[in-house]
Amino acid sequence: MDAIQEHILLSVVLLLGLAVLTVSFARRLHFPPILSYIIVGIIVGPGGFSLIQEEENIHLLAELGIVFLLFSIGLEFSLAQMYAMRNLVFGLGSLQVFITGAVIFLIGHLFGLDTNTNIVIASAFALSSTAIVIKQLTEQGEIQSRHGRSSVGVLIFQDIMAIPLLILIPALALTQGDSSLSSALGISFLKGLLVVVFMFLLGRYVLRPLFHEVASAKSTELFMLTVLLVALGSAAFTEEIGLSLTLGAFLAGMMLGETEYRHQIESDIRPFQDVLLGLFFITVGMMIAPLLILENFVTVMLITLAIIVIKGAVIYGLVRFVFKKGDGVAVRTAVSLAQVGEFGLVLMTLAFNYNLLPTETGQILLSAAVLSMMAAPILVKLNGKIALKLSGSGYTAERKQMENVIEQDTEFLTNHVILCGFGRTGQTTSRFLRKANYPYVALDLDIARIKEAQLAGEQVYYGDAAKADILHACKIDKAKIIIITYHDHHIALKTLRSIRQFNKDIPILIRTQDDAYLQEFLDAGATEVIPDIFESSIMLASHVLLMLGHPPSQVLKETRQAREDRYGLLASFYPGETDIKSGAQTHGGVIHAVSLDEQAYAIGKRLKELPFAEHQVHVDAVKRGSVRGDNPDENTRLRAEDTVIISGSAEAIEKMNSILKQGY
Repeated sequence: MDAIQEHILLSVVLLLGLAVLTVSFARRLHFPPILSYIIVGIIVGPGGFSLIQEEENIHLLAELGIVFLLFSIGLEFSLAQMYAMRNLVFGLGSLQVFITGAVIFLIGHLFGLDTNTNIVIASAFALSSTAIVIKQLTEQGEIQSRHGRSSVGVLIFQDIMAIPLLILIPALALTQGDSSLSSALGISFLKGLLVVVFMFLLGRYVLRPLFHEVASAKSTELFMLTVLLVALGSAAFTEEIGLSLTLGAFLAGMMLGETEYRHQIESDIRPFQDVLLGLFFITVGMMIAPLLILENFVTVMLITLAIIVIKGAVIYGLVRFVFKKGDGVAVRTAVSLAQVGEFGLVLMTLAFNYNLLPTETGQILLSAAVLSMMAAPILVKLNGKIALKLSGSGYTAERKQMENVIEQDTEFLTNHVILCGFGRTGQTTSRFLRKANYPYVALDLDIARIKEAQLAGEQVYYGDAAKADILHACKIDKAKIIIITYHDHHIALKTLRSIRQFNKDIPILIRTQDDAYLQEFLDAGATEVIPDIFESSIMLASHVLLMLGHPPSQVLKETRQAREDRYGLLASFYPGETDIKSGAQTHGGVIHAVSLDEQAYAIGKRLKELPFAEHQVHVDAVKRGSVRGDNPDENTRLRAEDTVIISGSAEAIEKMNSILKQGY
């Protein structure tokens, strides 16, 4: 037992060390961590340096990783979002999965794959990577674009397919015995249906009341233990009745995802998920034999290329000819989804465990799937350029048509405002502009919102505000000011940088939720950054002062001063016990009060003699007795029993506290 435990500990330490190195390197190359874990698995596996001997123990931990992956996917599954996008989800999504699967099954049959292997490969290859695609599209500010929404619609249906596919793999394993395929599938799907109904009733009548009671206890430990109990208990239940353990985890996640505790559960489960999921992808890498890939290099590369081309062609045809989208949208959607996803790897891993995949053939196909995932971030990032290259005049004509519509409607605009984003903030701003008789033109990527607003006579158009042609169509050279109101800071920053590349002088106002990216926006060229949280604080404070009888002119002066100081007065806060326990940090910094006793180093010294500026610490006030002096003069000499109120970053405050008391 001791030897086994030692092997487990050494194996985990080795894996963690290699994972730290590879993930750090991958982040510099903007590669997903998933691929880093797979590379670690290749290095330590039997096909690499054979550094891990106790593979069964690692596989046991990796199975828990699969459980948490499916539990998290279930949590993120939104019935409301599915209903809102039902045409894309059940139309485009269903056709993509079934047609892609059918084409791959036919090709596998032509190459002589047996039925069970063929079904597994067709199912796995039909699915795309939710994690990579959504993350990359979000960072590029394309998640609300037409190709972004089409991609999300397909990915949602692929998540729905998790339930039947997780039932399918164990059912196929039964057919290797005496059972026929139809009877095995019938029994498994009947079990699956009963489990779905049971989990639905459990979630409705047991889980919600249970979590209500647990949450009312206000114990984070109890809440986390309950989450683990539900996730692992559901997985154990479905495994015991002969179905996949991942099915139970996925269904439990779906049930809890519809409760008000979803976000807290996601937060609690994240540390377990990330670590154990990393181990799962490491075990995927351990299945890959580099020598086998080298021996079959041409075959692996051809299969990888075939995956991308076949999936891309199917998706392009559906989007372009069935759903009548533009040529550019069809190409960009196809390029974004033309890879095998993490759930496809889960299916292939389960198939290996059930001996549904021949070792050599399975390794070749698994290697091709992993290579397609490695290409995914690059393909998604370059989807616009690829569309321009492949669709040529069609894509250009589509963009030109949008630009012409905007140009015609804005032909005589001058001294106007350009609103980038027409959500709640953008719409509120437009109402004030309209009431004050200032012309404006708004850009947004939400088609439903644009159609509704245009019917009401609003000057809003579909267009990416980060594109030079779109901004020129909005007469940016004649505009007075640009306001960026996007909720996502990635989109706002991308738009800001693009505008500054071809117009360095126009004033740009950016609305943000808080001050987390304030300095980043200012460095990128924003004229003003307006954080919602600080503006609401200023408005609340000004109302209070007016109600207390403070002169309106003085209130106006103080609020202006706060804005001119770029919210410097509000940028730091006293950290509370909850902030410390949660590890939360205020973005602007913290305020700290330092009490000086008779032995303190700073006693007798003037403020200017102490290295506040060197450590980027501001002296807010000096409290002497019951009198507090704000913004003290630099010649103020400190005395025993004084309290110095300072603000800055947590690290700088800690250092300055030590200097004031001990001199170092």
